[in-house]
Amino acid sequence: ESDTASEISLQLNKHKKTPSIGSHSSDMASVSSVSGSVLSVYSGDFGSVDAQGTVEFALDYDEKNREFQVHVSQCRDLAVVDEKKGRSDPYVKTYLLPDKARMGKRKTSVKKRTVNPIYNEVLRYKIEKMVLLIQKLNLSVWHNDPLGRNSFLGEIEIDLASWDWSNRKLNWYPLKPRSLSAVNGVDHRGVMNLSIKYVPPGSLGKMCPKNPPSGEVHIWVKDVKDLLQLRPSGVDSFVKCYVLPDTSKKSYQKTRVIKRDTNPVFNHTIVYDGFHTEDLKDACVELTVWDHEKLTNHFLGGIRLGLGTGLSYGISVDWMDSTQEEVAFWQEMMSAANEWIEGLLPLRSL
Repeated sequence: ESDTASEISLQLNKHKKTPSIGSHSSDMASVSSVSGSVLSVYSGDFGSVDAQGTVEFALDYDEKNREFQVHVSQCRDLAVVDEKKGRSDPYVKTYLLPDKARMGKRKTSVKKRTVNPIYNEVLRYKIEKMVLLIQKLNLSVWHNDPLGRNSFLGEIEIDLASWDWSNRKLNWYPLKPRSLSAVNGVDHRGVMNLSIKYVPPGSLGKMCPKNPPSGEVHIWVKDVKDLLQLRPSGVDSFVKCYVLPDTSKKSYQKTRVIKRDTNPVFNHTIVYDGFHTEDLKDACVELTVWDHEKLTNHFLGGIRLGLGTGLSYGISVDWMDSTQEEVAFWQEMMSAANEWIEGLLPLRSL
């Protein structure tokens, strides 16, 4: 049924697991560092100001330095955030979509006490032209709050594939409200097709030669569809797996790399033994998809299978955050011993 199978023994009990909850392997550290920047473009918005006004900017690509340049000139007639004081402290922020984490954000300086700020700043991205042409530019204006409670003032989104690159002039563009998909937190990263099964200790009978002395969780990663296309040729993707809170090498497994495909078929099975039935309430299977490159791998999305209680062996943990779909999938596995449970789950930023 699968081209690859891995079997890993785990020692899952609260006495041995508690010390490792706070530790991270190098791979998990990279998940943590990326996830902070993968948050929604609008995650810092605390204001309820209606978008208004315009922004003046120009786009250019420097062929010699392989650099995308956003020349942010100025804004006019921005919304007033602090009506009592009649002030806004605006700045401009840019992302390249769909993968905000890959290229990161750029932002201008903050101009205080003005709704007509003048910047004359250039925001730069080192990126190949072919890659740039499958991106969108999201340019947004924000009010800067000293306590970090920033307010969204408006945005514009440009499809760079259809941009007229001969146009290097500064032009005015109206600022628009947030898109409905962004307001609702929609961040499509693809879907994972998989099956899971729990085999309780001794449940196969004494006569069965493969009857496990301890419980086993089987994870069959079949395929992933609609991954973010980071390059014109697609992505070179692979899947990592951990059973949290264990982030040791014993817990870590990965599939082979599937090259140049946004719909990779992995057909990879992993078996974790050492699972007692009571461990299923406190453990979490984390599956993450990555784009493989020579220098660094880029996080594409993931799922967490567990009860989503926020607790593991009585300790509060941020990774016990399974969605309703993920919780239902895990609960179905718990209630149907020795049966494969099939699911199609959306990848998320974790």
